[in-house]
Amino acid sequence: MGYRIAVVGATGNVGREMLNILAERQFPADEVVALASRKSQGTEISYGDATLKTRDLEQFDFTGFDMALFAIGSDATKIHAPKAAKAGCVVIDNSSLYRYDADVPLIVPEVNAHAIHGYAKKNIIANPNCSTAQMVVALKPLHDRARIKRVVVSTYQSVSGAGKDGIDELWDQTKSIYNPTDDKPPKQFTKQIAFNVIPHIDSFMDSGETREEWKMVAETKKIVDTKIKVTATCVRVPVFVGHSEAINLEFEEFLDEDEARDILREAPGIMVIDKREDGGYVTPIECVGDFATFVSRIRQDSTIENGLNLWCVSDNLRKGAALNAVQIAELLGREVLKKA
Repeated sequence: MGYRIAVVGATGNVGREMLNILAERQFPADEVVALASRKSQGTEISYGDATLKTRDLEQFDFTGFDMALFAIGSDATKIHAPKAAKAGCVVIDNSSLYRYDADVPLIVPEVNAHAIHGYAKKNIIANPNCSTAQMVVALKPLHDRARIKRVVVSTYQSVSGAGKDGIDELWDQTKSIYNPTDDKPPKQFTKQIAFNVIPHIDSFMDSGETREEWKMVAETKKIVDTKIKVTATCVRVPVFVGHSEAINLEFEEFLDEDEARDILREAPGIMVIDKREDGGYVTPIECVGDFATFVSRIRQDSTIENGLNLWCVSDNLRKGAALNAVQIAELLGREVLKKA
């Protein structure tokens, strides 16, 4: 017997990707329903070779469903996730609403699968921020070997992280560059994103950090190790899909770059592409549609005693959101519910 699954926010970028990945990975589902707002009711959505018609989230009864993958904003999640959880349906939430709740596990299956059993406190599991998810996949195997003391990360985040409106704004502004009479002032972003980079994602905090930067700090500590010190600078770049990160690591013990490369090659979810030649590394455009987190440019940092640098790239709509949520669902089914 398979699972009954609801995908909430099925008409959005991440919701559609969740359905794609459920089908691609042949998730053992007897029933999959697509839920969205009332205005999207009846919209046709692809699920493998099948086509689903979206149903009204407001009127939906989650009773009898095993899992609900949520890909809607925090405000709507705050209303509907507790209803689903109370009905006995385990919520896997992609918003930021529950990530910092001590009673809700924040999970990246390759990193802290053991935390899955904590779901029972609220019947909710949180999916981490897209920039955090790919980074901790690379950090965990190295941390297990040499204990990471400090992480300095600069992100290069694609516009799809801001949703469909972000993608549309980059597309429209790029076209307008070649048509001066068709001016497209920024709406989704604080400054022009086409042919530009913006060192500002989410709102500013009193500390001078943005919330996106704070999320990376708090989530890395919750997922990997509370003792790790993290500082981040998060930047929006004119790329449609795929987040990149330049990561500097300081360890308690010396870790040779060759050993680090070997460790990462054997680690789950990671693909090492690291040749010291033209093109011997991965860029965002090459990671689109792939499940892996790619690591390149692994090298010693000679400015500190036990330091390494690396370059990390992943499809943010997949590992940063939809794929990780489906992997959590697979883990939940395999380790806890055990129906299929």
